[in-house]
Amino acid sequence: MVSTKILLYKSKKKANGEFPIALRLIKNRKPKYIFLDYINEKDWDIKRNKVKTSHIHSARINNLTINKLALANNLILEAEAKNIDLNLNQLADRIKNNRSDSVTLFKVAQEYFDELNKLENYSTRTTYITKFETFKNFLNGQDLFFDQIDVPLLNKYILYLKSKGCSDNTTANRLSLLRTLYNRAIRHGEAEHKNYPFGRGKIIIKRPNGLKIGLDAYEIKKIETLKLEPNTPIWDARNAFLFSFYLAGIRISDTLTMNWGNIKKNRLYYTMRKNDKGDSLELPEKAIEILKLYQTAKDQTNLIFPYLKSYSFKNKKEVLNGISYANQKINELLKDIAELAMIDKKITFHISRHSFGNIAGDKIPVQMLQKLYRHSDISTTIGYQSHFDHSKTDKALNNVLDF
Repeated sequence: MVSTKILLYKSKKKANGEFPIALRLIKNRKPKYIFLDYINEKDWDIKRNKVKTSHIHSARINNLTINKLALANNLILEAEAKNIDLNLNQLADRIKNNRSDSVTLFKVAQEYFDELNKLENYSTRTTYITKFETFKNFLNGQDLFFDQIDVPLLNKYILYLKSKGCSDNTTANRLSLLRTLYNRAIRHGEAEHKNYPFGRGKIIIKRPNGLKIGLDAYEIKKIETLKLEPNTPIWDARNAFLFSFYLAGIRISDTLTMNWGNIKKNRLYYTMRKNDKGDSLELPEKAIEILKLYQTAKDQTNLIFPYLKSYSFKNKKEVLNGISYANQKINELLKDIAELAMIDKKITFHISRHSFGNIAGDKIPVQMLQKLYRHSDISTTIGYQSHFDHSKTDKALNNVLDF
């Protein structure tokens, strides 16, 4: 609890004999003084804690002290109502700058999540809410004004995440969300850039350059030739994985929502769900062979693969939940496929994309890979492919050691 009072501060005297009128804040028996104006002691009404009317500027000064005291009390009540623990320096800063700061982190976060919901970005919204809950748990549910999100607090949060076993990538993702919310608050005039805790000399978010491992041609062949019972879940999982691989690693959301209307004269026409970009690819013979396996199973849904046939495509949220559930089940089956094929690498659906990159190596010009991957920027393709194409470094190393 913070107590407030207006008084004449006699411990500090100017050379001309004037004393400061101060707003005193006390918390945990520690005082903080905000100097508002200066007067002679004879002009101070000690009983009423105000400037005597005989002073030429009494009305202005008394109005100033009343407003500052009211602002202080309003800020204290607001912080208590929102369960915000303000320190005296933060409170004094708001009073000096006449900032009410009714906008808090939780409020900005909720507005952002509501906006994502209106835009039907359900998957992103769910992911962000999960990340934000981690920070709320770290705060024990206590809301914050934005200038309370400072470097020391974020460093404690980083240590908290490490204590929970979070990887560097997970930590970077959670910090990125906080940075997004802070930037949003600044853009809307709800936070000040001078308090921004990210950037040079502050909190720098570093994403680890994780190693991407794809399957090689021999391992793909082992999956292709694996004897599996037709029309079983593991058979479907193998087919969907290979179909994605044959088309340069098409994402699972695009693979599972693909329908027969996307296929015209052995070409695939589809729009990526991630960025609404249209594309067309000639179907490789191996992809066509997989399609033939499902032609007799056509039904009114018109979907190629069976995973989403019970979902209503009028409900986008339901479809996204279906894709997430199917991805989980397919990855469980791909783990079984890896064991049956005696492959000692972890296989998930997304590994189909890594595998294509690994096998492509330096065989395909980077401009063509950019189109196949559907990357907007060629630098993204170059960075992605650098995880797999080691031919030049391998050759350089061997050249040095060839003596």
